[in-house]
Amino acid sequence: MRFVTDEDSKKEYKKFLEGHERCNFQQSLEWAKVKEDNWKPEVILAEDKDKNIIGSLCVWIRKMPIFGNIMYASRGPVCDIHDEEVTKQLTDGASELAKKYNAIVLRIEPDILKEDTEFREIVTKLGYKIKDDAKDFKDEIQPRFVFRLDIKDKTEDEIFAGFHQKTRYNVRLAKRKGVEIKEGTKEDLKDFHNIMIETGKRDGFIIRPLSYFEKMYDNLAPEHMKVLMAYYEGEPISGVIPIFYGNKTWYLYGASSNKHRNLMPNYLLQWEMIKMAIERKDDIYDFRGVSGVVDKDHPQYGLYRFKKGFGATFTEFIGEIYIPFKPLKYKLYKFSEKAFRTLRQFKSKLKK
Repeated sequence: MRFVTDEDSKKEYKKFLEGHERCNFQQSLEWAKVKEDNWKPEVILAEDKDKNIIGSLCVWIRKMPIFGNIMYASRGPVCDIHDEEVTKQLTDGASELAKKYNAIVLRIEPDILKEDTEFREIVTKLGYKIKDDAKDFKDEIQPRFVFRLDIKDKTEDEIFAGFHQKTRYNVRLAKRKGVEIKEGTKEDLKDFHNIMIETGKRDGFIIRPLSYFEKMYDNLAPEHMKVLMAYYEGEPISGVIPIFYGNKTWYLYGASSNKHRNLMPNYLLQWEMIKMAIERKDDIYDFRGVSGVVDKDHPQYGLYRFKKGFGATFTEFIGEIYIPFKPLKYKLYKFSEKAFRTLRQFKSKLKK
């Protein structure tokens, strides 16, 4: 086991990450740069006897007022998840970092299926606890429930044929009504952000500042990020930000104006992103999060129905796994975290 410490090891890590079937952009150093204002990254590498990388975990460290440092790894580890020795190397590395930073906890939200009992047994043996009762967006940092579309070795025609009939109709409708999709530049993030503000007010969620998206662009575009905008009669009416990394494409952000929603621009934007993923010869197109409450009366049911229409698979991950290095402090921290989120949601409702 060792850590990424210099430019050579950074290049070595990037090559390993991009070539691994479990690659995730949130484990990348590029994404860590986006988060660097609040988080300090450390990368742990597991090795075989010949010093070749066989596993990795990018951990972010953040100082929380009163409680001290927390460690968080989004969508790690990247390795053979059923190899206990590799996972132990990465866990030992995390324990070293916990001592170095005097951290109260290591939290990981892996993209590993809920029903993977072998992985559960391995991490439990290594001292992790599993929090697998989340149902809604607010319950965890990363969505536990997502839709994923298997596009490996498939053609555009094959993928399109797998869409729900109504979804295919809406894609064609947008084209027929004159909706145009254009790839934007950093400058177009202003239009995207304005529409995102409109979306946030309509759907009741908090919007990141324009500077955040510009920082994403600076660190990820054009290789790993694009801005796609939908126009009608020259006016921007919708936009998306896909992320490309390794063998996957993620639909990370989307925004839609209140005007011209009947033209179905969001359906055409999704299809354009999926076609990009097919052209890249990706294995998976990830629609990202939905609520785990599949109920027609749930406020997020429309999002569930929209993503399901593209023939994707409703996927439930294991949830958060964590090691509380200082159990009492972490328990108090979790209580304060929940109270803060509840207060923020209450304030958001008052503003409506």
